Amino acid sequence: MRHLRSFCTATASLLAVLLCLVVPANATEDKPMQITVSTNGVSIAYELNDSTASKELYAQLPMTIEVEDYGGLEKIFYPPNKLATSDTPLVKKANVGTLAYYAPWGDVVMFYKGFGSASGLYELGHAVSGADQITSLSGTIQIEKSGD
Repeated sequence: MRHLRSFCTATASLLAVLLCLVVPANATEDKPMQITVSTNGVSIAYELNDSTASKELYAQLPMTIEVEDYGGLEKIFYPPNKLATSDTPLVKKANVGTLAYYAPWGDVVMFYKGFGSASGLYELGHAVSGADQITSLSGTIQIEKSGD
């Protein structure tokens, strides 16, 4: 019985050490993923949700890419790699500042006017500052991780 108790104590200690190695110290203080989109002195900060598509976009940063206006409602760009949409919520109602991914075309969408929803339009996050500047984006933009 004494050996079993010593074994259990040693096993528990080993598990505690292993957990410290595997789980980062700030795991309970997870910060949301944030990105900044900027060009010509204009910056928009977005907070991303915790979906697969958002994580894949975040992993491709930083990037310098062309942005274009689409439909008088949104600015769009095409990330180098398509995003997986498993566990990514569909946009129910896009508002000014909604960041989304339109899977059929593989483009990321930054809404500067309200929009309903569309099949294949997935929510990535929302603007936390500068949403009123989305209309000013044109030409080449820089997208970087922020808040790390």
